[in-house]
Amino acid sequence: MTEREPGSLTWPRGLSGMCYGGDYNPEQWSLQVWAEDMELMRRAKVNLVTVGVFSWSRLEPSPGVYRFDWLDQVMDLLHQTGIRVNLATPTASPPPWFSFAHPDALPVTRDGVRLWHGSRDTYCVCAPAYREACRRIAQALADRYADHPALAMWHVHNEYGTWCYCDHVAVRFRQWLRARYGDLDALNEAWNGAFWSQWYSDWDQILPPRATQYLPNPTQMLDFRRFMSAELLAAYQEQRDILRAANPDIPITTNYMFYPGLDNWAWSQQVDLTALDHYPSATDQRAEEQTAFGADLARSWARGHPWLLMEQATSLIYTGDVIATKEPGRMLRHSLSHIARGSEGALFFQWRAPVAGAEVYHSAMVPHAGPATRVFKEVVALGEVLERLEEVRGSVPRTDVAILWDAEAWWAVESAGFPSTRVRYLDAVSAAHRVLWRAGYVVDFARPDADLSRYRLVLVPSLYVISDEAAANLTNYVANGGHLVVSFFSGIADPRHHVRLGGYPGAFRTVLGIRVEEFHPLLDDAQVTLSTGDTGRIWSEHLHLEGAEALAHYVGGCLDGQPALTRHRWGKGVGWYVSTRLDDDAYGRLVFRAAEEAGVTPPPTGASGECEVVRRWGAHSSWLFVINHSDRPHHIPAEGVDLVTGAEVRGQVSVPAGGVAVIREAR
Repeated sequence: MTEREPGSLTWPRGLSGMCYGGDYNPEQWSLQVWAEDMELMRRAKVNLVTVGVFSWSRLEPSPGVYRFDWLDQVMDLLHQTGIRVNLATPTASPPPWFSFAHPDALPVTRDGVRLWHGSRDTYCVCAPAYREACRRIAQALADRYADHPALAMWHVHNEYGTWCYCDHVAVRFRQWLRARYGDLDALNEAWNGAFWSQWYSDWDQILPPRATQYLPNPTQMLDFRRFMSAELLAAYQEQRDILRAANPDIPITTNYMFYPGLDNWAWSQQVDLTALDHYPSATDQRAEEQTAFGADLARSWARGHPWLLMEQATSLIYTGDVIATKEPGRMLRHSLSHIARGSEGALFFQWRAPVAGAEVYHSAMVPHAGPATRVFKEVVALGEVLERLEEVRGSVPRTDVAILWDAEAWWAVESAGFPSTRVRYLDAVSAAHRVLWRAGYVVDFARPDADLSRYRLVLVPSLYVISDEAAANLTNYVANGGHLVVSFFSGIADPRHHVRLGGYPGAFRTVLGIRVEEFHPLLDDAQVTLSTGDTGRIWSEHLHLEGAEALAHYVGGCLDGQPALTRHRWGKGVGWYVSTRLDDDAYGRLVFRAAEEAGVTPPPTGASGECEVVRRWGAHSSWLFVINHSDRPHHIPAEGVDLVTGAEVRGQVSVPAGGVAVIREAR
């Protein structure tokens, strides 16, 4: 066994090809069904299953009493079948005995309402009894299974993100604040305690940002989000360290959900493998946009290395109101979109659809109707495709375009009391990614303080909060030849949530060559017209040029003749500014102009929103993924061998409507 640093990238033990499988819940089924499962998994070419995620009450039916007999059988049976196990700690769903023994460990809402047992995630991460119980069950699993031959990877918890506002949280929050600020004077200055008489004279006066009479303190809210991300990470690390000590050779991860509550950059330094759960919420082309968005984020959180799609749905899309059915072929296309963008496999929740329970109608690899179904046939077909893609492992996409992603900016923009509730961070970031995706570009995401030198173009959507160091990093990026496209409501405040004085966007005024005197948010049905003929919604600004050139002006209204879009040469690079929410076509034209001036590598020929064309690069080979989301064939220039069909490709590959191809390119 070897020691290694947290965050080092390792791969599930015993797996050489793409990972394929999903969450397996054998405790819900009889031995007879287990035997059928093994046969069906062989047929589908499943090689990795996640076991035990919600099994705490079966593993520890009463305090300190463990029942591992059923899990021993499952682990041995999977090993005999040749299937590796991603073994989970079940701490996302405490058993009934724990909740009733420790009611103080049940979560409390901002309104002071304690939530009772009866669902998953019924815990307060700060409750000492909960943390101790998590360590005990993790230790018990480590002691028993750390050297089991089926074990490929540890899976800590499930979809961290549960918040609480109870007294346990208050104690931990104060401890975190003491470590951050040192003394009350520093905290009061950061929180601007002089406003509304919020100057604290004792640490015990500080509470989590519970429901209050009017607007809460925005810096307190931002600090609480920072604290909760750090506290959840500390809970993960406690279990990780127990598992690591039992066998350092087994990689450890947890599955990210697309929640706003976590700083995934920080988390990704502490997992051995970045793993993502991804469920689109739209049934039209936005589902494909969301899939690419999630995949590009996961690859970026993984620092450009391969990552793993831990969960997705086989045949359904959850819109919030309706559980819609994916049409035939969409499961394959979504899976390959993730893989094209760096995932080393495709896993699902879940293997077999349950007969009852809160998620009885969640999709599964084996649906209620059994294996003689369209869904299972597609599951088998996907397994066959992934088996042919083994050689792709270890390769990654390359790009010279990045979008800045910052959890703290997201948290800050969600604060109450802002000029417009219609300005949403995720909307701004999604728009930046969407226009590039539809034009065929692969995009990285990056931290504001990251080394950006390898990118020719960087987009900055609504980066409200930014540190002096990160602002200097972006200024230097432009000075050294980069092109920076900044959208409105960026660079406004420092990490204390204090507005930078002297004009907006304070952190970027110099590099952009502008000064915004006044915001002009727009009503729901209002829009502004630009001199280019384009229109803007949601936002507009009274803007002065201080070295920049105007690319477009506002027409009509109180902003008539004022600059709306600007360009400023700074050092060897260019800073671009967008002061309103353009529609996708207009925003895209500006971004593509910036990309052309920056010398960005064009996307592969034929790439578009209708037909994804993504290249993964290895040390000695490259692979071209072609994923046709449209209802007509697409013909893409290519030379090599199609790994999906085995056919030789000369000059171009013709991909039918809804079809896919993966070309090992001739070099």
